Formats: sequence, structure tokens, C-alpha cells
Amino acid sequence: MELFDVYQQYDIAPVRGSGMHVWDEFGRAYLDFYGGHAVISIGHGHPHYLEALREQLDRLVFYSNAVRNPLQERLARLLGEQSGYADYRLFLCNSGAEANENALKIASFHGGRSGVIAFTGAFHGRTSAAVQITDNPGIRAPLNHDMDVRFIHMNSAEALEQALRERPAAAVIVEGIQGVEGVVEAGDEFLRDARALCDCFAAMLILDEVQSGYGRTGDFFAHQRSGIRPDLITIAKGMGNGFPVAGVLIHPDIAAKRNMLGTTFGGSHLACAAAIAVLEVLRDENLAERAAAMGEILRSAVGSLPGVREVRGRGLMLGIALDRPAAPLRKALLQTHSIFTGSATRTDTIRLLPPLVLTEEHAMEFAGAFGSVLSSTFQSATA
Repeated sequence: MELFDVYQQYDIAPVRGSGMHVWDEFGRAYLDFYGGHAVISIGHGHPHYLEALREQLDRLVFYSNAVRNPLQERLARLLGEQSGYADYRLFLCNSGAEANENALKIASFHGGRSGVIAFTGAFHGRTSAAVQITDNPGIRAPLNHDMDVRFIHMNSAEALEQALRERPAAAVIVEGIQGVEGVVEAGDEFLRDARALCDCFAAMLILDEVQSGYGRTGDFFAHQRSGIRPDLITIAKGMGNGFPVAGVLIHPDIAAKRNMLGTTFGGSHLACAAAIAVLEVLRDENLAERAAAMGEILRSAVGSLPGVREVRGRGLMLGIALDRPAAPLRKALLQTHSIFTGSATRTDTIRLLPPLVLTEEHAMEFAGAFGSVLSSTFQSATA
């Protein structure tokens, strides 16, 4: 049997990792400025994380949600304390797409409506409902067209108000920062307007913090700088540092009903052990604060390089917009300097999503390599 060939991949097979680096089967080290789609939050192979998983493996790997799991309760308490949402409730699942699916369900159950307003450039996942609120028709199968979804331009309160006036919606879903699009921010004023408009038109505001959460932007969640409180917040990626775990933070005014949601594997004992260890490391090593500081160092180091038009984003969620296509630079960074970076829908943009354990030394190593490939590609283009 062969693998179903759906991924465009580099011919590299990492076999181990530590901190900011992974090594391939031939012993070559790679500096990880992509974190596997922003998943590696506390670094590869963090000792506390590994020890927590080992200890839990010796106790109990899994039992279903038919029984109490005290680890789920501990995870909810820690997450509430560190995120500032101690009064919210937590539903655990396995992936960001599942989190968004369940958030949409909750909003529809609560308000009795079916419409959703999403934004151009959005990416919310590939499962049935999540793919319909993702602004990429190419990844929707023929059966993924049964929801009432309207896409409008982000950062336009006028467009959002008009859409809500035209017909009722169960929810408005927005990313704290659009990652796949190329690190495009939802403005603070727009988020405040969106909160007010959702209140006015009885729609739920869902903040997708799957990529932008867990300290990556310098705040626990990207939206928190605006001062709003969403009805629902979806989380995944950095939550488990590579172990599949995700969740929905649910406003205390939203009632839970038996069997409205469910999952077999969500919130397993091993998943919770991983997620608790991540929160402990984020707290004990002040990684959100580090992300903010390192992001400023990176922004300063690369922002003035020839060929860089702008640097978007905050903390360690950055999009470097160039005056040329990004793909040849990403390829050169990998092949010549052994540095992983990310692509974006905007083909002029390189995405940086490194682990939050990034140091100034790593930042300057990247900046030096990036300056070198910018110079090389410019010379090649003008030769």
C-alpha cells in the first residue's frame, strides 16, 4: 500500500528535534522558523513536556468521555487562569477544524439560526462546515455547499453591518490574525465594532485563535489587545505542541445541553497531559513575553532589508511581504541555509511561525540568511 498523494512536500524526513531545531535521517540540522504550521509552541523535545507524556503513558493513555477525567478539569482551570477566561467553559476535541465545527454548532443551537458570516482570506479548516467558511473554493467538494455562508471584507464595519441587516446570522467568525492569507490582522477597532454589531443583531462572535493563540502574538490570544470578549474562542495548534488536542472556550451565558456535542478521542488522558505541560512551560518560561520581544527583534532585523515591502503581524506570527515572489527565497533558505519557513496565499509573503523559545541568536541567524538570499535572488533577477 502507498500513501494517498495529496501533499506537496520537500524531500526531507526529520527524525528528531530539540528546541528550535530538527535533524533529518542524515544528521543535517534545520532551524525551524515554521513550527509545523505554528504547532510547536514550546520547542521540540522540551524536557518537561516529554516527562509529562512519559508519566501519563505509565498511568493511562485513554478512556472515553463516558467517565470523568480529572486531567480535563485541571486543564480547564489552568487555561482559564492563564488566558483570562476563567469564567468560560471548555469543550475539548482534536483539531482546529473540529473546534470551529463545534463552535458553529453551539452558535446555531443557541440562536436557532443557520447563517454564518466569514471573511475574505479566511482559513478555518477542511472538515464539512469549516471548509465552507474558508475562503478557498478549490478545497470544497461538491457536497460542501449546503450552508448559508456570506464572505465579506475584513476590517469593514460597514460591510458587516450591512450583511447582518440583510438577513440574520447565527455567527460571525473571524481569525484574530489571518495566518494562511499571509498574516493579515483584524484591527482592534474592527473587532470592537464586530462585538457591538453581533450584540445588536443577536449573532455570536467566534474568534478563531487556532493559529494566533497560545502566546504567539505576545498576548495569550491575538484579539485580547482589542479588549473584547467573544462568545466562543477556538484553539488548537500550539495547545499540544504536536499532540493532537483542541478546544472551544464558551461564554458562561451559553447553556450546555446533554448530547449537543460529543467526541470519542477529544480530551483524552494523554492529550490533556500534553496540554497541561504546554501551559506550565508557557507560564514558567514567560514565553508570551518572549514572543513579543523576539518579534520586535525580528521585525527590526528584516524590515529594512532591500526587497522587503512590509512586515505584518505581531510577536512570532509574522508575514514578510516582498517585492518579488516568495517561493524562490523559501527554497533558497531551506536548501542553502537549512531554515524552514512558511508560505501563504499571498505569493509575495513568507510566513514565520517559529517556536516561542526563539532566542536573539536564532533571530539574527535567520536575518543574516534572509539578507543573503534576498541579495542572491536580486542578483539572479538582474543578471
